[in-house]
Amino acid sequence: MKPLLALYFFILAAIQFGLLAGFFRSYKTENLNKPSPYWMGSLTANVLGLTIFGIGILANQSGAVKPEFNFTIANSLFYISGTLQLLFCWSLNTPISRNIKTTAISSTVVFIIIFEWMRISSSFELRTTFLCVIAALFYALQIFQLKLKRNSAPYLQLTYLQYVTGAELFFSIGRIVILSMNSYSIQTIGEVPQILVFFTIAQLVMNTLAYIAIGAYWTELMVLSNVKILDENQEIKALLLERECLIRSLLKLNKTASTGALSASIAHELNQPLGASQLNIQFLQKKLMERSLTPEQNQEILAALLADNQRAANIIQSLKSIFSESKIRVEKSDINELIESVLRITRPEMQEKNIQVILKLDSSNRVNINRSEVLQVLLNLINNAIQGLSGSTSSSKTIQIQSLNVNNGVELLVADNGPGIDAQKSSQLFELLGESNKPSGMGLGLWLCRYIVSRHGGHINYAEAPGGGALFRLTLPFVQD
Repeated sequence: MKPLLALYFFILAAIQFGLLAGFFRSYKTENLNKPSPYWMGSLTANVLGLTIFGIGILANQSGAVKPEFNFTIANSLFYISGTLQLLFCWSLNTPISRNIKTTAISSTVVFIIIFEWMRISSSFELRTTFLCVIAALFYALQIFQLKLKRNSAPYLQLTYLQYVTGAELFFSIGRIVILSMNSYSIQTIGEVPQILVFFTIAQLVMNTLAYIAIGAYWTELMVLSNVKILDENQEIKALLLERECLIRSLLKLNKTASTGALSASIAHELNQPLGASQLNIQFLQKKLMERSLTPEQNQEILAALLADNQRAANIIQSLKSIFSESKIRVEKSDINELIESVLRITRPEMQEKNIQVILKLDSSNRVNINRSEVLQVLLNLINNAIQGLSGSTSSSKTIQIQSLNVNNGVELLVADNGPGIDAQKSSQLFELLGESNKPSGMGLGLWLCRYIVSRHGGHINYAEAPGGGALFRLTLPFVQD
């Protein structure tokens, strides 16, 4: 009889230890949905209690009347396990307060004292009835808490747990009824009625199923959490795509705004070579009709036409490079050549406003960039300098553009000797829809500059120029040959 009873306890302990080992690994690796420490602690205490109880049955020499002290240890572990399982069910509805935790600890101490007294002084029937009454009370409270939780969140595994706990309550009450109907006092383990053994083992099996249900509930939470994370990731991807579309639209808007501000000057600049070409063509037609065209005149007129045509082509090519809809790809580029390209567009405006350009292009490093995007950055910075100088009353308006090699990249400085930027506005220059220094500005240009430069692995910042005015410093990484 004793070996068979002990074997039951060892088998259940092994099954529950397997559950504990699996969930303990998940407890250490899972970050978002860790298993509850209450039921993990409950399962640990129950495994220890089953093991010690099984050993106690094999080693028992005192019979059922006054068993060894290890039975007090085992039943105290069962009490701790039941208390923690009840706290787990309670925590499903409300956080466990410090007072409740203190009460649980105090009740454990009281239980140990009472059961140790009963182990020495009372009968097997009284001790077992005492344990069954406490277990039945715990099961009833658990069912109540599970019902409350299911009303707000009807999880399938909690329903299963409620049914299993109800079965535990049934077998616990059944053990009380069996003991009350027993007509003799049990003195040895061999005298324990078989029906009582069956109800005890059945209660322990239901207890094991309860732990499986709790583990399945945690797994269900983890699956739902993963599904939620996947949905959120899809939403984030959609938002990122929408953000990219918005930025592309802003880039197009910025292109139009930047070149639109120069449209009159660009038209005037294009009109000069086209007008000169028309005059040269008319002169050539007249000489041909008069049959008085000399070879020298012919060469002179053709050279003038080629020069005017190249001048117009250069301006158109610069505009085309800015408005090109190329994909976001990088290529090796010379920053000095890009500066010259932008100046071909902005120089007419500078000449009209008597702005002198000072170039110090000392950089020899090539940079990995998307030409169209970086051209926009340069156009924005030079446009800002032109507009900053428009309201200046200085007789000497200058824009200084400098490129130089620095560690791991190329540094570009665009400075003017205008009034500069207000100190209160300078802290928000690169914010989206932040403070603009221009009366009609929308707060997009410099934000786009920072976005483009950051995407290229560089950085941009603002400082006051040494002689007054605005200074923008831009750094881009160079190509490793």
